[in-house]
Amino acid sequence: MSVHSLTPWKRKSGLEASSGANPLRSLQSEVDSIFDNFFRGFSFAPAIVDEGGILAPKLDVAETEKEYQVTLEIPGVEEKDIDVSLSGDVLTIKGEKKAEEKEEGKNWHRVERSYGSFQRSFTLPDGVNSDKIEAGFKNGVLDVRIPKTGEVKLETKKISVKKS
Repeated sequence: MSVHSLTPWKRKSGLEASSGANPLRSLQSEVDSIFDNFFRGFSFAPAIVDEGGILAPKLDVAETEKEYQVTLEIPGVEEKDIDVSLSGDVLTIKGEKKAEEKEEGKNWHRVERSYGSFQRSFTLPDGVNSDKIEAGFKNGVLDVRIPKTGEVKLETKKISVKKS
């Protein structure tokens, strides 16, 4: 299971990513770019699968002065098959998109829709009111609202430096 932060994120361009010291990271960036460009011309997007082989639905994370909003696209999933939980400061959204029964006598020419379990996890930043998190589900879109407390606990701890 991978855990992501709600901190804003920006994908580096191929040039920025390849200028780093890690050649494998540079290669991964180039391969990602090739696949992104390849699928750009199609009307469908490939299913996102995390490193554990679990479906990872596409999402948006937005922030206002009063709250964070996490929106996931999970079409074909029923509300009863969605679980939103908080453990410590980690918000986890998981569920299952169940496969439809394939009718006998049909010859399937293409099956692109994904089925199975999905999961996304996020580390919540300081200054959120975890007791007032709300989730709503409508038309295949899950909307999770995480209110801010207005207080950010920034604790500074002095670390002494000793001569070695």
